[in-house]
Amino acid sequence: MKDLITSRNNKAVKELSSLKEKKYRDERGTYIVEGFKMVREAYAAGKKVARLIGTEEGLEELGKSGVNIDLSEAIAVTEDVLKYVSDCKTPQGVIAELKKEDFGKRKPEGVCALLDGISDPGNMGTIERTCAAVGVNDVYLLNCCDPYSPKAVRSSMSGVYSLRLHFITADDLGEVFDGVKIISCDMNGKNAFGYAADGDFCLAVGNEANGLSEEVKKISSELIKLPMTDKIESLNAGVAFSVALYELTKGKSGK
Repeated sequence: MKDLITSRNNKAVKELSSLKEKKYRDERGTYIVEGFKMVREAYAAGKKVARLIGTEEGLEELGKSGVNIDLSEAIAVTEDVLKYVSDCKTPQGVIAELKKEDFGKRKPEGVCALLDGISDPGNMGTIERTCAAVGVNDVYLLNCCDPYSPKAVRSSMSGVYSLRLHFITADDLGEVFDGVKIISCDMNGKNAFGYAADGDFCLAVGNEANGLSEEVKKISSELIKLPMTDKIESLNAGVAFSVALYELTKGKSGK
């Protein structure tokens, strides 16, 4: 473990703090995860850890987690410095900088997801978490918020570790989804409950305010909706996607 860092002006500290902004995540090709659970599970999942920092007590606690973690290069910092780096009001002892993985724009394997303009990091994380829980591996992002933002990563509850995230444009839709059945969430669709989704498919969900883009509607094989009372105009995008995915994949995955 390296000597205790007490200054916010330390180069490594400033670089880590900058990762709260997308610009710097893109530049460095990394993102941060916080807390004992998510850091421990990052190591357990074999993720590439660029840097690990924490308070002396936090790093000591992490070392007792039962996961093989090399603390020799870990950066020990004060509580004040950790708060400066953290995106949380009350940081939980340790923060890891992880390398992003590049999965390109290849075609999906099995059931997949297409996120069309999802703009809320909380919804993004919820969808990531649901996909991981159901066993969906390929997630395609079209004009979405950053799935590697601290809030999205926290909301995914380590779900992001098991996904292949593909960043695509509207021009990629035809090639990537050629021959793929796309079932899209839309208020004008068929009732999702009882809908038979035979074989593999892609479940698409649109922007929280505007719904599906015209480009995604054009390539959709089917539109489905979740029935609601007239007291509610719409469902949260993360909730709607999650309920629909579970309904369409029941019996396909899980235990």
